[in-house]
Amino acid sequence: MAQQHARKSILVVDDDPHIQEVLEVRLTSAGYDVIMASDGQEALDALKDAHVDLVISDIRMPVMDGLQLKTRLDVEAPHLPVIFLTAYGSIQDAVQAIKSGAVDYLTKPFEGLELLDKVSKVLSQAAPAAKAAAPAAQAHKPAASSSSAASAADGGMWQTTSPRMKELAQMVDKVAARDVNVLLLGESGTGKERIAHLIHERSPRRDHPLVIVDCGSTPASLLESELFGHVKGSFTHAVRDKKGLIEEAHKGTLFLDEIGNISMEMQVRLLRFLENRKIRRIGDTREIAVDCRVIAATNADLAQDVASGDFREDLYYRLRVVTINVPPLRERKEDIPLLAGHFAASFCKAQGMDPVRLPRETVDYMLAYSWPGNIRELKNAIEAGIVLCKDGVLTPEDLQIAPAIRPAASTEALSLDESEKQAIIRALEKSDWVQKDAAPLLGVSRRALNYKIQKYGIEIPTRRRGGKIQYPS
Repeated sequence: MAQQHARKSILVVDDDPHIQEVLEVRLTSAGYDVIMASDGQEALDALKDAHVDLVISDIRMPVMDGLQLKTRLDVEAPHLPVIFLTAYGSIQDAVQAIKSGAVDYLTKPFEGLELLDKVSKVLSQAAPAAKAAAPAAQAHKPAASSSSAASAADGGMWQTTSPRMKELAQMVDKVAARDVNVLLLGESGTGKERIAHLIHERSPRRDHPLVIVDCGSTPASLLESELFGHVKGSFTHAVRDKKGLIEEAHKGTLFLDEIGNISMEMQVRLLRFLENRKIRRIGDTREIAVDCRVIAATNADLAQDVASGDFREDLYYRLRVVTINVPPLRERKEDIPLLAGHFAASFCKAQGMDPVRLPRETVDYMLAYSWPGNIRELKNAIEAGIVLCKDGVLTPEDLQIAPAIRPAASTEALSLDESEKQAIIRALEKSDWVQKDAAPLLGVSRRALNYKIQKYGIEIPTRRRGGKIQYPS
């Protein structure tokens, strides 16, 4: 067996040392040569000097994740097969892996024999791989010049007949070519992160990392170390030097998602970096120069936060050199049939299923719904509906969304705001008025849901002892 695979080389990409060790032991014992990398950028660097027959990559990694790596490989080594590793039970990751063009995937934890069987099968079917990398100047083509590449990257973003979205697409192309900071504004689920990807991929910095920082989910106590890094011994658990994510974005793009959530202290540090383009790791005395573009995004009203003193005005203007407002789906309803068809076709293809049909009544039902979770909610509803539908026909009942608001024969149609408010109330009632449980039903973040509750003046009932709910009078 070892003799059979002696010349086959496998690149393993995972940021978990334990998984790296397991894969290395399994693969080397089977006679493969193994090259290790801890993220997508390290993998690309390794490919410049090594011949590789197969890549086994985790999906969720810092600096450059597995899907971003696959996008780069599609250009630099289009015939190099990729097997993705996904978390146990993560259907969404598995779907994304297949959509990206991976030949197969494994869920962690995996059996050693299952791993070797998949590897053997893929290598036996793959054409001999050429040298896995070419000089970046030769290997890369501007994403904006390739409609197929843009279509693969945009996730349906430009499936549109909306004049507003066509203007936004033109703005993205213009902004991408200019090295300026960008502020993306829009509700949760409208595609702000996708636009950040497109700006990076169509920019002169596309050969360098796009580093994504979720300021909304990273605890404030950890965000400083994550962004700026630290030196060994700077605090109790600092057992080694750590490079911060800003430094990781050198020569590339730093995407700060949910920027409205950062503390006032972090706002000061970020402002200082934007002014002099230098950082200082926690516990260090020396400054490090970093050259990166900054794209920030938020679903909050930053102008209002500035007026209330919750967000620094000088930082606000540093971030919003160019502002792009991403419209909610309810303001581009003419795109819903196009997007629904795109998501349905993509999901069926990824799952190896026959195409499903969306009858007129289903399209009308979707058009009457307010989609508070925007494109993300539509995509999730379509995919869940396809799983549940019968005879290849997607019905309104299959979508499992709050009932669409339809005008009664003798009354006027409810406003979009009222429709959205009623959908939120139904989701809250279904989740026993627990906001963290209601948010996923609507396809929005907990923070966005809280904002909508305040916007519409929805009163949350209190709980008495014993768990009984006391409704507001």
